[in-house]
Amino acid sequence: MRKAKTERSTKETKIRIFIDLDGKGQYQNQTGIGFFDHMLDGFARQTPYDLNIEAKGDLFVDQHHTVEDTGISLGLALKEALGDCKGIGRYGYFILPMDDAMVLVSLDLSGRSYLAFDVPMPTQKVGDFDTELVQEFFLGLTRSSGMTLHIKLFSGSNTHHIIECVFKAFGRALAMATGLSSLRPDEIPSTKGVL
Repeated sequence: MRKAKTERSTKETKIRIFIDLDGKGQYQNQTGIGFFDHMLDGFARQTPYDLNIEAKGDLFVDQHHTVEDTGISLGLALKEALGDCKGIGRYGYFILPMDDAMVLVSLDLSGRSYLAFDVPMPTQKVGDFDTELVQEFFLGLTRSSGMTLHIKLFSGSNTHHIIECVFKAFGRALAMATGLSSLRPDEIPSTKGVL
């Protein structure tokens, strides 16, 4: 059963996440940040996961803590749901076009945290959302999950499209990596025997 429920509570945020990697693609994300919810929905829509994210944060300060802590919590939930990673594809990649934007996401569920984020943002905000928080979300996620993640923007002029492209491409790549492989279905995909 590749499922996990995680709760993370600090003085700044309270976050609950449920994920089922072998779900039916049902999702509900409520963070109090409309644009961020839209991006999380876009991510979930590209996966077979059942995903429920409930986040309450100190939005009276700004959106930073809520976005970063959601990334941390999602990474922890992914790590728990994957367990020993037996039989997974491990690697995932996707190049996604969205109107003017085109993004490459490539990842390895290696157990080693690394983020290469090469996504220049044309604007500092989309609505009231600080665009620098996209990198903070993925930084929190890679650190807590032990994922190696490369995200590269090839083209794009509309910031909304660029960010949405990033989240959707990440969903496709992650679905590939967490999917069960026919290559060695009973083995952990590493010469070390552990991820």
